[in-house]
Amino acid sequence: MTAVSLECSTRVILFWIVCLSLFRRVIALGLDSAAQRSYRERVGRPRVSAFLAVVGVLTAACTGFVPRQYLPYPLANETFGDPVKVVNIPLPVIKTDPNEGLSLGALSAFLLHNSNDEIGTMIVPQVNYNRNFGLTTQLFGAFYPEPGRRWDITLSKSTHVNEDYTLKFRDSTRLDRRLELTGEVTAFTDGAARFFGFQSQSSSRNETNYADEEKGFTFSVAYRFGPHVQLMVGDRFRRVDIGRGAVTALPSLQDRFSAAAVPGIDGFTAHVQRMGATFSTLDDPDLPTRGLYGTGVFELITKALGSTANYRHYRLELKGFFPLGDGRYVTVVRTAYNQALGPDVPFLERSILGGKSTLRGHGENRFIDSSYLLLNVEERIRLFRYRLFNVNTDWEIAPFLDLGEVAKNLLDVTARNFAVNPGVGFRAVVRPNVVGRVDIGFGKEGPAVFATLGYPF
Repeated sequence: MTAVSLECSTRVILFWIVCLSLFRRVIALGLDSAAQRSYRERVGRPRVSAFLAVVGVLTAACTGFVPRQYLPYPLANETFGDPVKVVNIPLPVIKTDPNEGLSLGALSAFLLHNSNDEIGTMIVPQVNYNRNFGLTTQLFGAFYPEPGRRWDITLSKSTHVNEDYTLKFRDSTRLDRRLELTGEVTAFTDGAARFFGFQSQSSSRNETNYADEEKGFTFSVAYRFGPHVQLMVGDRFRRVDIGRGAVTALPSLQDRFSAAAVPGIDGFTAHVQRMGATFSTLDDPDLPTRGLYGTGVFELITKALGSTANYRHYRLELKGFFPLGDGRYVTVVRTAYNQALGPDVPFLERSILGGKSTLRGHGENRFIDSSYLLLNVEERIRLFRYRLFNVNTDWEIAPFLDLGEVAKNLLDVTARNFAVNPGVGFRAVVRPNVVGRVDIGFGKEGPAVFATLGYPF
């Protein structure tokens, strides 16, 4: 790209020099002497140096203006000015996940602004190191060509086990904005997946690791009747294979559990027909601050259409957004119920709690059974608004409380089995469409930290 004008931030470059120095120290302090020798043998000094060099390339924080002719669709379109304002924000990656462990690295977010000075395109290359997966390179792209239309793409590959190739889209601009199309195509392997057994009282002593290898798609069509009601039909396909995971310190899933006890442990196929209804009075579909939202979904899964087993799903969800102080304080409440009915339902098709969007004091897929009941409450508090790197950003803190339980059915839910996860979230919000967040939750097995994009609900 050819920049017409370029202003670089010397202070941010100096900040990055400090970050790189600390990054190397954290690796050294995080490993004992034997692990350090193993790390050098497996990764090698040349690879470490190359990794740090790549990190250094991502450290040029700047604001530039690029002629639109150098930014082909979908990077830019007629809603962008000419030249296009491009903001580059480099950030360190320091995150810890209950399943993945500690990851260290760097990303550089390229934000392309449209003629309204809103983010119309976001491109984020990232590189990080994790002792379970080795070196991971990732490219994430989010495209907002017009209000109501969005595409996301993720391309990620690790040197050991993990990979992710995903395309998502949503388009609510059809038929005078009454028709909404949503879909996802994905192929990924998660080498940090965990299984502890069924029921809320599954013990951490039974923790196992496996590689969740999936390919599939989801597609739905929804039509809006009146201002608030929407009906949906859709199709979902999921092919799951279970392989050896990347966390060698834990026993493998197949070594501890049998196929008779855990359906789907040898892999499965689910071809799902879906229908549902939604009621919404939200003021914004992406970053709402007021209104109510309710949805009910029914899914039918049959062997006649290629599935491994016959079963069905029911899901109900209610959300409320209640603002105070001219929107500076927003109380958000969500409650949800999920039920899977049928014999031999694969374990990953059952009702699952844990992770960045449900119980934030536990890792992904921590609790699994036939049904779940979930309640989330959080207070989103805007601390201040600040223009950082030429981007208007709302900085929020969000104390929260997550409560949830899995059970065979709703009648088996009891108060003593609920997982209670208090915590606090920190969010950077770039309206109308981007949220970066870090949530720290506390469960009975210790704290959990999640760093990701988007609100949890």
